[in-house]
Amino acid sequence: MSRSSARAALRVLAGSAALMLAAAWLAGFVWFLRGAVTPEDNTAKADGIVVLTGGAERIATGVRLLQQGRGHVLLISGVGHGADLAAVLRGTGVDPASVAARITLGHSATSTAGNADETAAWVEQEHLASLIVVTASYHMPRALTELARSVPDVRLIPYAVLPPALRGQQSLGTLGLLAHEYTKWLASELGLARLNG
Repeated sequence: MSRSSARAALRVLAGSAALMLAAAWLAGFVWFLRGAVTPEDNTAKADGIVVLTGGAERIATGVRLLQQGRGHVLLISGVGHGADLAAVLRGTGVDPASVAARITLGHSATSTAGNADETAAWVEQEHLASLIVVTASYHMPRALTELARSVPDVRLIPYAVLPPALRGQQSLGTLGLLAHEYTKWLASELGLARLNG
């Protein structure tokens, strides 16, 4: 085979591999999208509950689960520095005094990997064996991946919150956000999420 023929064959192989990777990414994204827009509800109970902040409904959901007795204690991970419980619960209709003894605010996490590390320290402190995880439906796969690394012996129970943007017809912007999150989850699965801190 001549050098030019070999180069042409390599180009064909590279093109085929790229198409196969793109098809695999797209098939996976369709699966990911289905889970993001139709999260499963559950009625399970656990030792504790962790809320990964980032959406207004997540905190209200976690506090409601706590009040329902679905967990004994609650960590709200990724709270902004300087925010106290009253500020965090503002708008939820919950009296901070009624739940203060059972809620811990985590101020150190600034990423999903950071949420997982913050949760691991809290789980060890509270001696928990099971955990309800509250976050947005599209964020749940990556959250569970990172948490499973940080607390491998803890049973994780997902409780996904469906964000308003995913209720009904999705815009191109929303699909772009979901595609970005899906790619970040793939990177997390490959152990690449912590390379940049």
